Amino acid sequence: MPATGRPRALVVRTAGTNCDAEMVRAFSLAGCTVDLVHVDRLTDDPAPINRADLIGFPGGFSYGDDIASGRILAARFRESLWPSLRAAATRGCPMIGVCNGFQVLVQVGLLPGPAAGETWPTDAPPPQTVALAANEGGRFIDRWVGVEPVGDRCIWTRGLTRLEHTPGGLMLPIAHGEGRFVVRDDATLNALNAGGHVALRYTEPVNGSRDDIAGICDATGRIFGLMPHPERALDHNRDPAWTRTRQSAHPTPGMQMFRSAVEAVRASPV
Repeated sequence: MPATGRPRALVVRTAGTNCDAEMVRAFSLAGCTVDLVHVDRLTDDPAPINRADLIGFPGGFSYGDDIASGRILAARFRESLWPSLRAAATRGCPMIGVCNGFQVLVQVGLLPGPAAGETWPTDAPPPQTVALAANEGGRFIDRWVGVEPVGDRCIWTRGLTRLEHTPGGLMLPIAHGEGRFVVRDDATLNALNAGGHVALRYTEPVNGSRDDIAGICDATGRIFGLMPHPERALDHNRDPAWTRTRQSAHPTPGMQMFRSAVEAVRASPV
């Protein structure tokens, strides 16, 4: 952590990323110094990854979602930056992937990651075991949805338990065409549930996701991916129910996620 006491967050962008400014703002409001870096710069010099206290993979349509959502960006990470990402994961650097960033993290192999007690592979990323497929019904979905935290392993969602009784429930916006959470097989789903990897669920069927899973974390709870956009829900007046709830004395669910991760870093800096 820098001598100033402000954790340093790295937000990675590329062609087609369009939620990077919102994620930069989220980390900044949560108390971080933020570096917004293009992936081309990281492939030339991965030093920003090595010095980051937190890393964010924002949403959007990286490389136009050619081939499949997040596929090209994930390939770049796997081929050029896996050693640095592995080192960051090994030292416990919190990471968040939102929407397109979540799609990238599962294809890179950073989620769901090794089982508890196992180490990250050195030669190549882990094989992909989960994915974000086309929404059930085949249509892009853009609306606010109810969510609920699962367990307390994930450092990003842990603080949401303090907000669970907010009038109207916890709400976050979604905007995706390929957000249906799927698994390789039932054994994979059972392992996710048994291992505490499921961190966030929809409170209603949204896109056909297995078990209504909206977000998962790795075994340490520090790497987190989700389809809803917390960085678009930092202010109460963005919530469609804000005039009824008026919960201005409490942080929004989106803001609470980033604050919780920063609090965890300050408690045990990487």
